[in-house]
Amino acid sequence: MLVVLAILALVVGLVGPRVVDYLGRAKSTTARLQIENLAAGLDLFRLDLGRYPTQQEGLAALVQRPAGAAAWKGPYIKGDGLPNDPWGRPYSYRLPGRDGRPFDLLSLGADGAPGGTGENQDITN
Repeated sequence: MLVVLAILALVVGLVGPRVVDYLGRAKSTTARLQIENLAAGLDLFRLDLGRYPTQQEGLAALVQRPAGAAAWKGPYIKGDGLPNDPWGRPYSYRLPGRDGRPFDLLSLGADGAPGGTGENQDITN
């Protein structure tokens, strides 16, 4: 009986960290996919209105018509509303973007702080 328990403990000790690592990578992958989906919605918004949503309108303009936007044909993303990142925080939207990009979309990763590595690394478009 002790041998079986020792083997089980060994298996859990070896497999456990891999499962935790896999879950962390899955959240980062989900954030990347959601950012791509939001970026596609922003591009559709721009096609209809000739501009990206203002900083004040933010990402909410993808699911709700902004004031004075008669050409709005949204919602521009699927679902019931704006998704939060996999760690439960809203995505950041910045207009204009840095480094010549028209806009920036950003998740701060698991730690919610700028920078980081691994699961804590910022994810951006």
